Amino acid sequence: MSASTVFETNLPEESALHARVAPGDFLDCYKVQCTVSPRRAAEVITNFPEWARFLLSIRRLITTPFGLSNDGPPADDKIGPFPVEWETDRELIAGFDDRHLDFRISVLSQDRHVYLATWVHTHNLGGRLYLRAIMPFHILIARNALKRVRAQGGEPGHG
Repeated sequence: MSASTVFETNLPEESALHARVAPGDFLDCYKVQCTVSPRRAAEVITNFPEWARFLLSIRRLITTPFGLSNDGPPADDKIGPFPVEWETDRELIAGFDDRHLDFRISVLSQDRHVYLATWVHTHNLGGRLYLRAIMPFHILIARNALKRVRAQGGEPGHG
């Protein structure tokens, strides 16, 4: 198998994101072989390709009338639209709370891999419906993001 292959996996136990997870919450995780820093990986992840930006523009059109955030709240440190909540040399956690759900992404660099995890806690039926509707797109975007991280990160062990 190619080193650029993206795998679905469990988020390593060392991740600080686990402190947020409660029964009924959504948590997924993907990994790719690469050794870039969490900050660099998060920058690549949130530099969405044109097709993903198009999907996000459709999301904006649909969700704006419901008062949902499209650009995230103001913050001194943001990765794309996501405020950085916590950062070490091994993990970056970013995201925010909204009316329908709370979400965070974790970008973790460990054991010559970069992990991308998404945690979601829904608040209501709208949040659950929204999560269900975006899931196929979320998976495509997450897997593509890690492929781009790997492509930008060079050879494992040299990132």
